[in-house]
Amino acid sequence: MIRPAPERAAITGIVLAGGLGRRMGADGGGTDKGLRTFRGRPMAAHVIERLAPQVGTLAINANRNLDAWRRFGAPVFADEVVDFAGPLAGLHAAMAHAVTPWIVTAPCDSPFLPADLVARLARALAQADAQLAVARTGEQPHPVFALVDRSLRAHLEAFLASGRRRIDAWYAPLRVVEVDFDDEAAFRNINTAEELERWEREPDLEPPLPQAPSR
Repeated sequence: MIRPAPERAAITGIVLAGGLGRRMGADGGGTDKGLRTFRGRPMAAHVIERLAPQVGTLAINANRNLDAWRRFGAPVFADEVVDFAGPLAGLHAAMAHAVTPWIVTAPCDSPFLPADLVARLARALAQADAQLAVARTGEQPHPVFALVDRSLRAHLEAFLASGRRRIDAWYAPLRVVEVDFDDEAAFRNINTAEELERWEREPDLEPPLPQAPSR
């Protein structure tokens, strides 16, 4: 018997904005990518616009410029693991702060994420009886776009305590389903100032913002 897919109200959306952003900053110095202006708004505003309607609650994981992040109107929390340990550190902190049984993550530098991302991840997770669902285009998984069982926190904490940081290495022993999406551009992240400028000049490349399906 296939279990029900997680309901939207049972899912907390987490915008991952805790990285150093070295490739975006001048001379490799780093910057908060999500706060960079993109098409007239902070890049993270585009992510929030797409993710918020798909989840019950939304929060932001950030390690710098916390007052600026709070202006988005969502709760903001920092990593509990020190030294900018990457997306898994953000997920780990999210597991401590969220009250819902499920968490979905998306990076702050991917302003074109699908409006049906969460619904499709949730359906596939339920059908596969998985603990974690990860988006994939072609043969390329996108581990930072994932729906995760919050009860995996102890497992993740042990993994991080061992000094490891790779997302795919963490979830390899878990029950995981990869979910196919057709539009690779929807998962494109903007890492450099050059990429930011290119996408500013080519708005026609932006995937459409469809109506997210109700569940």
